[in-house]
Amino acid sequence: MKKTFLTVIVFVLVSITFVQAQDLTETLTKMAGSAAQGYVQPVASGFGANLNGGWFHKSPQTKIFGIDLELGLVAMATFTTDENKTFSANGGFRFGGGTPGSGSQAEDIAKNIPNYASLPALQKQQVIDAISSKEFQVGITGPTIVGTKQDTMKIAIPSQTITANGQTYTINGNTQTLDGVVGVLDGSAIIPLFAPQASIGTIYGTQFTFRFLPELEVSPEIGKFKYFGFGIQHNLGMWLPIPVVDVSASFFTQNLKVGTIFESKATAFGLNASKQLGFAFLNVTPYAGFMLESSKMNVTYNFEVDKGNGVMETIPVAFELEGENKSRITLGLGIRLLVININVDYNIGKQNSATAGVFFAF
Repeated sequence: MKKTFLTVIVFVLVSITFVQAQDLTETLTKMAGSAAQGYVQPVASGFGANLNGGWFHKSPQTKIFGIDLELGLVAMATFTTDENKTFSANGGFRFGGGTPGSGSQAEDIAKNIPNYASLPALQKQQVIDAISSKEFQVGITGPTIVGTKQDTMKIAIPSQTITANGQTYTINGNTQTLDGVVGVLDGSAIIPLFAPQASIGTIYGTQFTFRFLPELEVSPEIGKFKYFGFGIQHNLGMWLPIPVVDVSASFFTQNLKVGTIFESKATAFGLNASKQLGFAFLNVTPYAGFMLESSKMNVTYNFEVDKGNGVMETIPVAFELEGENKSRITLGLGIRLLVININVDYNIGKQNSATAGVFFAF
């Protein structure tokens, strides 16, 4: 059902953007298909960029066996741009129906039929029903979720004909405004995310990193929330004579899933280098890396269209959104103060981001 999709999206997006669930729900109830995809895309890209960030801040030690444990929290933030704040798309759109005088979306379109106002009530109802039963190919422009609240979403409907009860009507080209569809995040500069993270090493210069949250049932209707991430770093200095710095090959992957409705996957792999300056429990470690990455968000749900007179039509909707980042360069600095490791870095890609981590180190 529509509420199922909205609850899932709100659950995920609110956790990473701190917006009010009610505002986002009221916005998404007005959209489906191409409009929903364009509206959510920046968050899908930002979410993927965040998931692929914050995995490393140093290379593992070049030891056959050593004890190196870390447990802490990583914070990620993807920066938004003006390009992320609006979108334009062409696609199908369904408009809700109602009765004459109800002010429904279908009636607003019907008013663009010459002489519509003079039609008998029965014919008006037939026209409204015909419009609400049709998928219109339209042009869609407006704010994304990170757009401003001053912008509104507009649907450009080309001139066309419809048939209602055997009669043909011409709808003049017009533009409809979807009331209440604005940028919920009101031009937010970042899309944030937090994740618990633990690392363990070292075996033949290899370190393993995990991100994990216990399963949580969102609701009996939606199902369980699941999140797990895994990564591995291997110091190439175990086998190759690399001077000055420690260089590691890295691979990271993770999956976030809510029932059968929402799923997000992210993967990154590449090389990172670091250099520890100081002592074992008091040091500074500059680090850098180059990673190839990918991410995608899959959404499957049933959208319900109000056809008027209490009649609802259920329409299955499914779409996949790919994150824009395909690679990144990471530049960062870590500081070890006794049993505390603190690190910050900046990531350069299609969408730039920053990460910070605080860990207990043993």
